Amino acid sequence: MDRILVLDFGGQYNQLIARRVRAEHVYAEIRPYSGLTAETIRKSGYRGIIFTGGPNSVYEPSSPHVDPSVLGLGIPVLGICYGHQLIAYTAGGTVGPAEGGSEYGRTVLYSEGGALFDGVPGESIVWMSHTDTVTELPAGFRSAARTDKCVCAAMEDEERKLYGVQFHPEVTHTEYGRQILRNFIFGVCGCSPDWKMDDFISASVERYRKELSGKKVLLALSGGVDSSVTAVLLHKAVGNALSCVFVDHGLLRKNEGDMVERHLGEKLGLNITRVRAEDRFLARLKGVTQPEQKRKIIGEEFIRVFEDEADRLGSPEILAQGTIYPDVIESGRGDSAVIKSHHTVGGLPDTMTFEKVVEPLRELFKDEVREVGEKLGIPRELVWRQPFPGPGLAVRIIGEVTKEKLDMLREADAVFREETDAAGAGPDQYFAVLTDTRSVGVMGDDRTYGYTLALRAVSTDDFMTAEWTRLPYGVLEKASSRITNEVKGITRVVYDITSKPPATVEWE
Repeated sequence: MDRILVLDFGGQYNQLIARRVRAEHVYAEIRPYSGLTAETIRKSGYRGIIFTGGPNSVYEPSSPHVDPSVLGLGIPVLGICYGHQLIAYTAGGTVGPAEGGSEYGRTVLYSEGGALFDGVPGESIVWMSHTDTVTELPAGFRSAARTDKCVCAAMEDEERKLYGVQFHPEVTHTEYGRQILRNFIFGVCGCSPDWKMDDFISASVERYRKELSGKKVLLALSGGVDSSVTAVLLHKAVGNALSCVFVDHGLLRKNEGDMVERHLGEKLGLNITRVRAEDRFLARLKGVTQPEQKRKIIGEEFIRVFEDEADRLGSPEILAQGTIYPDVIESGRGDSAVIKSHHTVGGLPDTMTFEKVVEPLRELFKDEVREVGEKLGIPRELVWRQPFPGPGLAVRIIGEVTKEKLDMLREADAVFREETDAAGAGPDQYFAVLTDTRSVGVMGDDRTYGYTLALRAVSTDDFMTAEWTRLPYGVLEKASSRITNEVKGITRVVYDITSKPPATVEWE
């Protein structure tokens, strides 16, 4: 199986590069830039290497660098943004602040041919995000593209098969980004499209069948897509050695706990223990307002509940979780910035009674997880259920979490989802957020003073970037009218029109 190495230099959305490579049915393996020698890379048999973006300037002493001999291995290399500058700097070129000024967002690119631009028009739109630029090309390189501000928006050394692009071909905003990556993967590296989800499933089942042989496994089941797919995958590997503990922490959406039991217990035949722990979680969250503190408290309490259940179930040695790539990325990895910690990643307590944690989906994106779920035979209504955060409604309530607020948000969220579904509006994720802002209203002849509810709907293909959805005014009007009339305590409804970035999908 052909493989592409993606060297991570700390950019927040670097795993999108790997996802785009995998979309072409070529396996991409992400490794941190540090501690990886040229000899190790050579022996690993990669067909190509991609240097990712990152937040640093290559000329700063503290910036991340790579073993210079990597460029001389004879393995094709593509640098993106910081990676582009790093190739130039390492090969003897010059990098400095862009004289024409920084470039951010959609930019017109003028390409001048070459291996990367086969099938790409001479003028196209790309996505830029940089303040530095290559000011002097290394020996053997030529400029392959420019913009109005950047004289070297792409470069190549065909003889050594070294390429760089200042823009981001991995994001959907770059018109021909997919074609540019294909040109590198297939045209330059000569890869074959031989990696499929069937291979991932069979390899994972075989791996865990061997690795977990004779062990009892306790799965942290939330009922969402990720943990459900993890459960079915591990059940194929270890069978009845798997016990699924569904912690109903009281932070779920309306009627969700019953739905989880019905789908996973009755339809899929998994061994599920439902632990009703609302009072326990609310007690721990009393007076807590900071989102990161909420996440860590919930993550730790999850584990404590599992430990209690583990004693009752015969002390399983292994804890399984449905962690996926976006969770890892946003919680920070290597030199990457922490956007928000996920209860399955950054929220785990230091002391645990389990021997180890297994996360079979840790390297997959949401759409890949759904594909695995369908191939495993999980009901479509569960596989395509919209994402829901592990900490639940606790991170959709701004400020302190209380029983009153939870009940209020549950009802309002249900109304919004009902009206959106009825209209067939089609966003990928849509939900309500109870803000901590209160405002004056009027109902009948009485003055009211209630909470402001925010509605959020986004469209995306990977949840690494997302556009706010233009829901029809009629849907928003009906949802707002129903919420303010049917849900006591909410007097105002607003709609969030912020994309990701700069925002995240969730508010906390």
